[in-house]
Amino acid sequence: MKTSSLFQRLKALYAGLSAERRKQVLIAGAVAVVSVAALATADAQQRGPGGAFERSQPFGSRPKVITQPGQFDYYVMALSWSPSYCASLQRDGYDPQCHRRDGKRYSFVLHGLWPQFERGWPQDCPTADRGFVPRQVANQMLDIMPSDKLVFHEYRKHGTCSGLGVDGYFKLSRDLFERVKVPEALRNVSDPRLFVSPQEIVQDFLKLNPEMKPDGIFVECGTPGPRLKEVRICFDKEGKFRSCGRNESQNRLCSASRIYVPPVRDASGGGQAPQKSTPGTGQRI
Repeated sequence: MKTSSLFQRLKALYAGLSAERRKQVLIAGAVAVVSVAALATADAQQRGPGGAFERSQPFGSRPKVITQPGQFDYYVMALSWSPSYCASLQRDGYDPQCHRRDGKRYSFVLHGLWPQFERGWPQDCPTADRGFVPRQVANQMLDIMPSDKLVFHEYRKHGTCSGLGVDGYFKLSRDLFERVKVPEALRNVSDPRLFVSPQEIVQDFLKLNPEMKPDGIFVECGTPGPRLKEVRICFDKEGKFRSCGRNESQNRLCSASRIYVPPVRDASGGGQAPQKSTPGTGQRI
């Protein structure tokens, strides 16, 4: 049936209705319009602030959305265990974090400060500086982010979404890094056979940082081992400790009951774990 013919028939039927019946039809139509609008709103709420749809992701991954700088819910600060990172390099691989001429070895270094949504996260946000980090700014961060490539990458991918600009982003990054007190047992590990549970690491951090939330810190492990890879800590946009959103899951980041902690003196490579176990599956760069 053609649309015009159907419209004419509906029009004739409406004209034959009583005044009361017409009123009922108009009310029903209004309800239908409201219902459609509600469905559209629900659809929009599944999209990020910038309008990009948060598609369903395989288990263990996080939905990504595109947004504007400053539009996010909280931060995750990732503290990377440098000995594990350095041991993961290929035999002929080079990284200034792992091959310093002065022989310095690192324990925890700042991997990055990542703006997050309660579910999902923004990245590569459009900014006037186009993600550019001046050399002077990069040099000022090398004591806690010991690779200029890491500094450049983290600002371009994550810092641009903070809305703070390059100087403000790295200032906040340093402030939060220096605010967190690291347990003595993890400051200068020398024991080549040190195994701990992720829960022990969490509890040690909580004891030294009483304002930290029990559900605001998570441990990530990786291969081989499994071994300590990162500790992730959540902050609100003002830099106060807070609970993490749905992006962080201890079971996903590290489900092992015990993990190997490579010694700091072995940061330049090697350091195979004394025994094998099931690694965690957390991923993030």
